[in-house]
Amino acid sequence: MSKVRLGLIGLGQMGRIHLRNSLDLRTIDMIAAADVSAKSLLLAKKSGVRRVFKDYSKLLKIPDIDAVVISLPNFLHLEAAIRAAEHQKHILIEKPLARNETEGAQIVSACKKNSVKLMVGYPLRFSPAFVELGENFRAGTLGEVQIAGGDFISVGPFSPRGGGSVPTPIPSWWFDKKLTGGGALIDLGCHLINLFKFYFEEVAEIRSQLGYKFNMEFEDHAICFMKFKKGVKAVLNVGWFGRYHSVQVRLYGMANYALAASKSSLLGYLRRISGPDRSTGFYRELEYFVNCIQSNIDPLPSGQEGLEDLQLITEAYRNTSSP
Repeated sequence: MSKVRLGLIGLGQMGRIHLRNSLDLRTIDMIAAADVSAKSLLLAKKSGVRRVFKDYSKLLKIPDIDAVVISLPNFLHLEAAIRAAEHQKHILIEKPLARNETEGAQIVSACKKNSVKLMVGYPLRFSPAFVELGENFRAGTLGEVQIAGGDFISVGPFSPRGGGSVPTPIPSWWFDKKLTGGGALIDLGCHLINLFKFYFEEVAEIRSQLGYKFNMEFEDHAICFMKFKKGVKAVLNVGWFGRYHSVQVRLYGMANYALAASKSSLLGYLRRISGPDRSTGFYRELEYFVNCIQSNIDPLPSGQEGLEDLQLITEAYRNTSSP
């Protein structure tokens, strides 16, 4: 397979990142895009996408498409992923895999039943700083790691949208717990939970403290306490209260310590993801996904990993205490 013929479902902020990166990658032939927004479809058309649809079911019926990127709101993941699997399309789906573990299990089952590849979009797994940190840990240069810390603070759903002179309103689904599945913990915490599982493997215990600074029906910040079967203890801090974008991970071993970080102002972050950048995790995860299809390799992070992350998040929500 010389090029992977790709379809893009959803052209919100993350969908546009995937659009720009896919048009830059020589291994991809961007066939079609779908979104309910006429403005977004016009952008895709102007960018060089040949076919655009308001109804993604029409995109899925195109026999030439090998794979799709699903970049839709959380509550639409289940239906879109199952329908894509039934149309024999390989899937890269934005995190979280679904709103809850029940939906996640249905997605994983549908992909197995239809023999399609399923990958969950976790860009930290491909970001150079966090990849190098993991390599140092596995090489033993830190000695036996005892404790770890992770922070992911951003503006969350309050990020400016639209890119024009008149800001686009924040979509209402962001503020409905039934549609999101939760708040900052599921939105940001899933990144760090998945990364720490990648480093330290099986989790023995997880619990949380949730915060409600903005008095919404779900948490806008959270602390997670994790213990791994190998003995490592980790503390994760996530929040939607920053006017910046900051991800930091720290590992403390008996011989040394190391950290990885990605930090920028909100404007700097939006500029950094506004065009193709081959050094970003977003770019590298898409490049890796299409390479897996070309080489017939099962991609990681897998759908099963995404399901396990949801199971841990459910447990963290269940095992919560007051600050």
